[in-house]
Amino acid sequence: MAVELRGFSWERMIEAVQAVRDRALRATAALEKAGIPYAMAGGNAVAAWVARVDRAAVRNTQDVDILVRRSDLPAITTALEAAGFVPATVMDVVCFIDGPSGSPRDAVHLLFAGEKVRESYPLPTADVSERVPADDYAIVTLEALVRMKLNSFRRKDQTHLLDMIELGLIDTSWLPRLIPEHAARLKELIDDPDG
Repeated sequence: MAVELRGFSWERMIEAVQAVRDRALRATAALEKAGIPYAMAGGNAVAAWVARVDRAAVRNTQDVDILVRRSDLPAITTALEAAGFVPATVMDVVCFIDGPSGSPRDAVHLLFAGEKVRESYPLPTADVSERVPADDYAIVTLEALVRMKLNSFRRKDQTHLLDMIELGLIDTSWLPRLIPEHAARLKELIDDPDG
C-alpha cells in the first residue's frame, strides 16, 4: 500500500503537538473538577521531567497516558464524557477517544494504579499518590516513572530512560533501590547506551 505524502509543514507539526497538549489539559482539568485522583504518566511525564533539565531534549509524544484507580472508572467516564471524550477499549486498553470522529491515536489511555499492564511485567503500576504537582497537571514522581518505564521496557521506554540517563536524572545510584530485574535493565542501558 502506497503512503500519500503531503507537503512539509511546520504548521502541521505544531498542530500535532498542540493537539496532544490540549487533550491532556482537557482530560486532567475534567478529572480535577470531579475530584478524581490521577497522575500524568508515559511520554508526557517523561517530557515534563526532561524539560526541568533541558527543554531542547524534550521528545514529543502522541500518547496521553493517565494513571488512575480502577474503582474511579465510573466517575472518570462521566467526567471525560462531559469534556467531549468517547469511551472505548482498544487492544485491551481502556481509553477515551477525542470526540466522536476521533481515532485511537487521538485518545487518552488509562493506566490502572496498582495493576500490571501485562501479566509478564515484574511489577504493577504506581499508585496515584505517587505524584507531584506541576503547572498544568499532576505528574507521576520520577521514581514511579522510572519503575514504570523499566517495567514495560519497550523500545520507546528505553529511549525515554536513555534521555533521562543522559541528562543525569537517573544514574547508577538508582541500582540498589530497584528490584533485580529492573536494576539489570537500567545497568544495561547505562553500560551500553548505543545498544
